[in-house]
Amino acid sequence: MSHLWIDPNSCESLAILVESVASVLLTQNPAPICLEVDIDSSIKLPANPNQTVDLIRSMVIQAVAEMTEGGELTITAVDAPGGLELEVADTGRAVELRETRIPFAVAAVGARIHWQNCPQGGAAATVVFRPQQGAARIAA
Repeated sequence: MSHLWIDPNSCESLAILVESVASVLLTQNPAPICLEVDIDSSIKLPANPNQTVDLIRSMVIQAVAEMTEGGELTITAVDAPGGLELEVADTGRAVELRETRIPFAVAAVGARIHWQNCPQGGAAATVVFRPQQGAARIAA
């Protein structure tokens, strides 16, 4: 995929893929947005690489749309007992004031999404991947 800095099919690290996808989108955005990625480099992709790219892209685009004057975008992930959790938080509007679309990519990977307001302002979308996907990653 020439629109990314890394081929998703040759990448196993979620952190590297998130940085690749988000960085490309932010360099194309006219408003200044500070990106922070807090994902352990040992966390593997939770789903098909191309579906994971679609999910990350969709979530980052939604977050960026909420920060027309710029802001901060924080992407974190943790491999929890209930499944891998990928969170995209921004300093845009509160959940009640924004469109909270569920990306098709969430359904495609069989995950759940949860929206919440951030204490410092803005909102976060957390995608929880099925636990058995985590078990399959460990077995692979």
